[in-house]
Amino acid sequence: MSGPNSEYDPVEVTPLKAEEVDAMRVAALEAIAAATSLDELKRVRSEHAGDRSPLALANREIGALPPQARKDAGMRVGRARGEVNQALAQRQQVLEAEAEERMLAEETVDVTLPWDRAPQGARHPLTTLQELVCDVFVAMGWEVAEGPELEAEWLNFDALNLGPDHPARTMQDTFWLEPADGGLVMRTHTSPVQARTMLERQPPIYVICPGRVFRTDELDATHTPVFSQVEGLVVDKGITMAHLKGTLDHFAESMFGDGITTRFRPSYFPFTEPSAEVDLVCFVCRGLEPAVETCRTCKGEGWIEWGGCGVVNPRVLAACGIDAETYTGFAFGMGLERTLMFRHGVSDMRDMVEGDVRFTTAFGTEI
Repeated sequence: MSGPNSEYDPVEVTPLKAEEVDAMRVAALEAIAAATSLDELKRVRSEHAGDRSPLALANREIGALPPQARKDAGMRVGRARGEVNQALAQRQQVLEAEAEERMLAEETVDVTLPWDRAPQGARHPLTTLQELVCDVFVAMGWEVAEGPELEAEWLNFDALNLGPDHPARTMQDTFWLEPADGGLVMRTHTSPVQARTMLERQPPIYVICPGRVFRTDELDATHTPVFSQVEGLVVDKGITMAHLKGTLDHFAESMFGDGITTRFRPSYFPFTEPSAEVDLVCFVCRGLEPAVETCRTCKGEGWIEWGGCGVVNPRVLAACGIDAETYTGFAFGMGLERTLMFRHGVSDMRDMVEGDVRFTTAFGTEI
């Protein structure tokens, strides 16, 4: 920046000469008029109206003039900057209008065009899987039995040999309805449907019982407080664990393909005796070497836990009015969400309950 002059001599500061200021103004106006897009105008604005533009730098030189010359120089530079800013604003409006017209022309959609395709709908995969399971057992001559989701405490627990001190009765597992001593719960399994069936009819009984159940679990990738179960019950003369094993092997093949078998591991359930956990042979590696060693699905075990089963406890038969000396039976239960995860590689159970149409659409109308 030049030092202050003691005498009036406008030639001392070259950028402030009238012809220099006018040349800056003209150059700026020509550049503005030549801008054909908002991006170009933004560059022109920086070059001719920004802090480092010629007119802005000339404005800073006004302080180097003697007091008598500052007024004229300031007015000259101010008028030039005002014209440039006005031209920028006008050009901005024009380019914005052109951009909007261009966007409307390029992105327009003719909503009057004929169309012959309706969006494909989808049913929830749990619904279609439940129907598929029922079809498997109906084809074997079984019946489908259903019951209420709001259930009596006696049917949900006592009739199934779950005594008053059983841990499943505590608030940590069960949704109790008020008042607390009213004896009503949201069913924790579909086994009450089995109890109702045994109370309502005489053997032989072959029923499959699908439906929603409720437990006070936290929602995460593998648990949800509302989920679906399918349970089976057979009560007839001469029923053994061999019948149970054959039934579950057929069920497993129907769900996961030919060659899928099951195995039993000893376990405990109050309503069956003896009781067992049901494992599937891994439907990915099939439990065969060497694939089983690196299988991520079964983690090298060759088997995957599927559900529980057992011979119906004589106490349950007696509680439901069936002669335990004459009849025997078996029961089993599996989670439909777990079965769906196995069949289709769903990794997060929350995807099934969050209502995202993108999840259900992938399954279509049938599974």
